[in-house]
Amino acid sequence: MTPGNISAGMRLKEAVGWNQTQEDWERFLQASPEGCFVAEQDGRVAGTVTTIVYENRFAWVGMVLVDTQLRGRGIGTALLLKAIHYLDAKEIPCVKLDATPQGKPIYARLGFRVEYEIERHSLTREPDSKAAPGPAPGENIEAVMEMDREVFGADRSALLRSVAASAPELAVIDRRPGDPVKGFALGRKGSRADHLGPWVASDGLAAREVFESFLLRSRRNNVFVDVMKDNPWALALVAEKGFQFSRSLTRMYRGENAHSGRPDLLCAILGPEFG
Repeated sequence: MTPGNISAGMRLKEAVGWNQTQEDWERFLQASPEGCFVAEQDGRVAGTVTTIVYENRFAWVGMVLVDTQLRGRGIGTALLLKAIHYLDAKEIPCVKLDATPQGKPIYARLGFRVEYEIERHSLTREPDSKAAPGPAPGENIEAVMEMDREVFGADRSALLRSVAASAPELAVIDRRPGDPVKGFALGRKGSRADHLGPWVASDGLAAREVFESFLLRSRRNNVFVDVMKDNPWALALVAEKGFQFSRSLTRMYRGENAHSGRPDLLCAILGPEFG
């Protein structure tokens, strides 16, 4: 994949109603310029796949897209195998992805195992017209990076800084003076909705404060969030605010999952395309 393929990637994702932007495609290529691939037929992009390697601990596979008119020909499987072979050649010990119900059996046949379940929930609303508070100070952003590394299982600070810089008003940090960070959330302005994630909290109070603050900061009519199904707070909070279930996802891994992070502190993921 090259920057010249981004318009084709946007065409494919628009056809299936996904929420990514051109900036997201640029993030994939910046993070892994040699590890993102396209399939072509008659000179036209027929499918895509992206990979991101996190600290050589594990890699992420995302954006497995195939032209709707060319499905059923093995293009998606070929792209996925290309990504896996690329990562195996780099000796990455673990490969992860978030599978749809349709993709789950395909990934299982390729050696992926279930780690945990995720649910996407969406909100349609009339947002509050009042101005929300500004973003948290930069020094707190660095503290967020430390907490995210613990929760996610690897450093992805460059990616999170990019997300925070693009939507600083959506960055929420729960931190009292002199205390460690209790929780945080970042957000992305997608093509269809604001996307909440990652959303991390050490207790139920922090989870609520971060979540409610994010909803005040977001000015969009539509909000998406991919919540951890087993989190003790997230599902109840999104239901309380009127979110509706959209779809299921299954986090899966292939190889040795030696850096699983702290999923018990994770309310919502960054997104299925990033982890």
